[in-house]
Formats: sequence, structure tokens, C-alpha cells
Amino acid sequence: MAEPVRIVILGGLGEIGRNCLAIEQGEGDSRSIVVIDCGIMFPSADLHGIDLVLPDFTYLRENASLISGLVATHGHEDHVGGIQFLLRDEHGIGDRRETPLPVYGSRLTLGLARNRIEEAGLLGRVDFVPTNDGDRVAIGPFEVEFVPVTHSVPHAHAIVVRTDQGVILHSGDYKLDLTPVDDRRCDLARLGEIARSEGIRLLLADSTNAEEPGFAPSETSVGSVLRQVFAEHEGRRIITASFASHLHRIQQIADAAVAAGRRVATLGLSMRKNVRLGRDLGVISIPDASLIDVEDIDQYPPGEICVISTGSQGEPMSALALLARGENRFVKLGDSDTVVLSSHAIPGNESNVNRVIDGLLRRGAKVVHSGVADVHATGHAQADDIKTYLSIVQPEWFVPVHGEYRHLVANAALGRVMGIADDRILLCEDGDVLMLDDEGAGHSDRVPAGYVYVDGIIGDVGNGVIRDRRVLAEEGVVVVVVTVDVQTGTVLTGPEIITRGWVYAPEAEDLLDEACDTVAAAVERALADGIRDVEALEREVRRSAGRFVNERTKRRPMIVPVVMET
Repeated sequence: MAEPVRIVILGGLGEIGRNCLAIEQGEGDSRSIVVIDCGIMFPSADLHGIDLVLPDFTYLRENASLISGLVATHGHEDHVGGIQFLLRDEHGIGDRRETPLPVYGSRLTLGLARNRIEEAGLLGRVDFVPTNDGDRVAIGPFEVEFVPVTHSVPHAHAIVVRTDQGVILHSGDYKLDLTPVDDRRCDLARLGEIARSEGIRLLLADSTNAEEPGFAPSETSVGSVLRQVFAEHEGRRIITASFASHLHRIQQIADAAVAAGRRVATLGLSMRKNVRLGRDLGVISIPDASLIDVEDIDQYPPGEICVISTGSQGEPMSALALLARGENRFVKLGDSDTVVLSSHAIPGNESNVNRVIDGLLRRGAKVVHSGVADVHATGHAQADDIKTYLSIVQPEWFVPVHGEYRHLVANAALGRVMGIADDRILLCEDGDVLMLDDEGAGHSDRVPAGYVYVDGIIGDVGNGVIRDRRVLAEEGVVVVVVTVDVQTGTVLTGPEIITRGWVYAPEAEDLLDEACDTVAAAVERALADGIRDVEALEREVRRSAGRFVNERTKRRPMIVPVVMET
């Protein structure tokens, strides 16, 4: 009998982002683990003050010495942005390993990941192993093959993992673009050859656009639209915004700008770094004479300038958001500017993007976005792409990955349409562990897979803090301060009520006075009953204040009792 293989899902199933899973083979201390991707998720609007959301690395931390390597499918933040946190001591595996963690991927993928790792000062904890299309690399007991696929970032790969239980194929993020910007197509021929000669025992496939009918449009279709936009806004300065990692889109923006006789400047640290990396690797081609520093754009007429900026998702401190607020020190918007948002909002970011658009319009700029022109093309396979892919790889077992749960369900339905038996399609969630053995595949046990919140530094924000922030944001806070003499059982001073977000104190003096009287009466009754313990008195303060606030205003702010004793 062949050794069983475990697939441990740590993120990316049931959400957009946090993509991370592990494939494990062997028993006990002889086990070997290969990790595929380690991404972040952008916080939703109700995660107040949170910068990033990470996978729970508990499983990887507990088995840090058994990890043979990490394979990165491509360079997007939701797939490689979490590597720097994985390498840290707290919550990560940094202090659990004696050797650097080998990380495999294309040179561009590793270059994009390296930026964040270098910023964190953790380059000494990682060993970058660049791979080329078609490479087959031994990682522990696994043979891993890198099959080229087309996505919205260049040099993306599907990952073929050869195990004792056969071939596991991880699709990565992909689309079937027959006319990609760089002519590097998804190698369906190689995938078909593997399917025919070896068979695909288990397929893990991207679900992001499974609900969208038809085929995903080609990235090159955006180029002609951009040229038209540039022609329609002749004489105006054009500022474009896209993902800094979307180098194909950046290339098309630059091509349209150069063709219109414009010079190109980058705005935003990550945009500048990624354009430099892309040019160094030959992924982006912009003539030296057409590339200028953003500090020099005022030396040219508006109609000769194109600025390529970060911030297409409305991130509050991004270059575009600063532009919308008039706070960017390099570019000031006016009525001679056109802003092109060459992207779609990630689910959850819609309000941020809309807020930025409003700000841009208030500055007098014209705004072109995907709602009014086809200035964006998705990088993910749609329903007919997925069906074509399934018809070629013909997996024995199918696990939809990467997407909200409704996307996973839609992808599973496409699998059934393409003839995969219902009992061979496994719907999973974060934390699920699958067992692949001689009998087949099925659910095994579970591992920790909750959200890890990053606010400034990792590890200082838990679910309790998030709950408190939600209450503060939605209902406000009421602080009640009272000083008592525990010897005599009398109230010396107070109660004094300080509130933020419940009522506006200068306009609610009568209500606050009534609240103070109510709390004072409750404290005096407690003291008369012989209660002298400060914690017990604070409970009385919280209970009486909370009841009063709820009855009089039907609100539930956070009540913070402070009882001082003399």
C-alpha cells in the first residue's frame, strides 16, 4: 500500500484571500510538508483599524521542522503577501527552524515576494529558489512541476505535485487567454499530457469567477480601450490606477501612453518598485526616454503626462486615496485631469473605492472606471474556461478552492456538468484536512484556521479586541467614575460620566445628570447592603448604567465602570 497523503487547508476557502494549503506525506517525524502559497486578505469594513488578515499558522508552526519548502503559484499579495509573517517568531515558524525556508517560484514571483520580506528584515530566514516554466523540482519526497498559466500577473504557474498517491494538480489562479500580452499561454497541452499519461488523482482549482458565464475576456482587449480613452482625453493629464503587481496592465497603460506621445511616471512605492523589477526581468518594456520621475511632471504640459498609480482598491493611505483627499505631495488634481481606474473592486472594498471616486470628482477630475468603459479584464477563469479546463485534466477527485463559499459551490456544479461524480467532488472550508489514500479521498480531521489580525504588528489583536472595536464604532463608550470610602460606606465624589459616541455631552446635560443620579443611588444601595469589594461595586455601576442607557436611548454602548476607593 502506498503512503497516504494529507491536504491541509489553511486559508482561501470561504473568502477572497489568505490562500494557503499544505500537502503532507509520511508518518511521525519522517513526515514531509510542502506548502502552496501563503497569502493575506484585505480587511472588511467591520474590522476597524485592522491592516491585514492572515491564515492561522498554528499547524505550520507546530510542524515547522517538517516543512520541506513553500511553492508560490504567482506574485499576488493574496498568495505571497503572508510569507513575511510566516517567517517571524511570533505566530510564525521563524524560531522553530534551524535552516532557512526554501521558497520556490518564478523569478518575478519571488521578486514580488522579496520586497515585503526585505522590508521586514527577514531575508536571512528564506532561501529563494527560482524556477522556469516546465521545471520539475524535488521538494522532500515530492516532485513538483511548474506548468505555465496565464493570469493578471506574469509568470504564474499551475503546480503539479507527484506524491505516493498520484498526481495532485493545483491550478493556481488562471484564465484561458488565447492572446495574452506576453504570448505566454496556459499550457493546456502539458496538462492534457499529464492527465493522459499519469492521470490527475486530485484537482484543486480556482473558483473565483465560477458564477460568471462564458469565457474571460483577453487582457489584450483592454489595450484598445485604453488607447481610445487616451485619444478621447487628449490635452488632459491622465492618472491611471491598477494593482502594482498587474504588470501586464501596466505594460498596456504604458504602451497607450507612449503611442499618444506621453511620458510615464509612477506614483506609489510599490508601483515604483514593481515597475523597476519588471523592467530588470524584461517583463515590462518602457523606453528610457518615456519614463520620468513623478517629481518632474509639472515641467510638461498636462497632455504629455501619464501617471501610473497604486490605490485602485481605495486603500486609505494609498497614493490614489491621498490624491482624492488633496494630500499627495507629488500630484495635485484639478479640472484638467482624468483618472482611469483600471480594475474591479475586490469584494468588501466597494465602499472604499466609491469614496475615492467621489473624492476625485470633488477635486474636479474626470473619472473613468470599469462601470463606464471596459478598462479592466479579469484574471480568473469564468464558467466556460473552467469547463474547458476540467474536460482536459479529467480529475479523479475535485476540490474547488480560492473563493467565497458560493464560488466553491458554483465550481462544484461545473464539475458535475463535466461528468465528475457527485461523491468525487469535495466541498471544503478553511481548517479541513483531506486524506488521499488507496481507497480514495475524503474528509479527515480539522486544524486551527481562524483569522489572525494584523494591526501595526502581528499578534496584538484578538477576537475580543475586534468585538470591542465594533461596539465602540457602532454604539460608543460610556465611562462612569465614582470614588467611595469603603470604611464608612459612603460615596465621596461622583459619579462622573464621560462619553464618546453615545450622546453629545454639551447637548445632553439633563440626561447625563439623571444617569449620574441613577448610578449614585445604585452604589449607595450596594454600600448600604455591606458590599465593599471594588469589583462587585463596579458590577453594580455597569449594571445600573447599562440599564439606564438602554431604557432611555435604546442603545448599547460599552460601559466602563471605574470605582476608586480611599
